[in-house]
Amino acid sequence: MKINKKVFLICIFIILIIAIIFFAKNIYKKNNSGNTNIGNSTKEVSDYILNINSYKADVDVTITSNKNKNRYILKQEYKAPDFAKQIVVEPSNIEGLTIINENNNLSINNTKLNLNKIYDNYNYITENHLFLNTFIKNYKECSDSKLEEKDGQIILSTHIKNNNKYFINKTLYIDTNTKKPTKLEVEDISKKVIVYIVYNEITLNSIK
Repeated sequence: MKINKKVFLICIFIILIIAIIFFAKNIYKKNNSGNTNIGNSTKEVSDYILNINSYKADVDVTITSNKNKNRYILKQEYKAPDFAKQIVVEPSNIEGLTIINENNNLSINNTKLNLNKIYDNYNYITENHLFLNTFIKNYKECSDSKLEEKDGQIILSTHIKNNNKYFINKTLYIDTNTKKPTKLEVEDISKKVIVYIVYNEITLNSIK
């Protein structure tokens, strides 16, 4: 039976469209399923987070002091072993402020404010306690660190043994579905949350 050339071409076109849709869906699932190469157990997910070598994140940070409460939108970047960068997106009066911790050296760039004014008014955002890698370091070094799963989240908590009464307890929350951090809380000596970080977007092991 002779097949009409026009019908044949239409069939080929439909098959190509179906194939494109199929592969596009699979690529989308792979990119959005959140670290599909990680196991599903609480320990496997937590071990993956605790051993990341880099990350990029857009974070919403609320810092509460004795005098006031300030909110910041920041871009963070970390690469092992000792590079961490933070850029202020908001508030607008310090937009573009770039803080870099590298080899245990702190540098502050791209700001109209003088250094004294930064340390007086915005000293909390220069703290490395805002970074995920610092939490990981604290967690590994503390013998009292705890791991639990509750309400669809993996919760890592640790205690910081130092002389700074403002940074005592830390708790990291990880979504069991995406296997990514969702928020980080830092408590002072009175167990008051003074730093509250929400990870609006985060990619792990993304920097080569």
